[in-house]
Amino acid sequence: MIRLAAAAILAAAPVLAQIPEPQGYRGEPYNAPVPETLAGAETIEAERALDLHDEGIPFVDVYPRTRKPENLPEDTFWHEPRHDTIPGAVWLWDTGYQNLSSAEESRLAKGLEQVTGGDKAAPLVIFCRADCWMSWNAAKRAVSMGYTQVMWFSGGTDAWQETLGPDLVRAEPVDP
Repeated sequence: MIRLAAAAILAAAPVLAQIPEPQGYRGEPYNAPVPETLAGAETIEAERALDLHDEGIPFVDVYPRTRKPENLPEDTFWHEPRHDTIPGAVWLWDTGYQNLSSAEESRLAKGLEQVTGGDKAAPLVIFCRADCWMSWNAAKRAVSMGYTQVMWFSGGTDAWQETLGPDLVRAEPVDP
């Protein structure tokens, strides 16, 4: 009986570990295990990310921005939470959701054009945090926009700090 249960668990483990790529963009929950791949893009690990960073390849952070809640009393002081990112990265906030507003889609398109100098064959790295579907969605959009050297850093800022140790820096939101 115990052997049978152990065999069933071992047989199921590889199935559970493989997250399939969805056909479209992924929605809630965004903080969940992600696939190991992204069709049309290269998935990279922290060491490769550091090498690319050292080469001056553009890094694009798509972590969402925390906005002031609409239901706060008028006299409440609001302080937007700090977001830290990889040094030199461009923060194109709110561009990794399943459905983008026209402003968000424009921010992503203009931001990618800006960091690549308009060259869709130029390499670029897109990231967020570990287990964040927003970076997967944004990288998939970049591929659909015709960018041919998209690198998806699936571990994002978490892997950057855990594996490499370099400090993150305060991100400033960019609205190209």
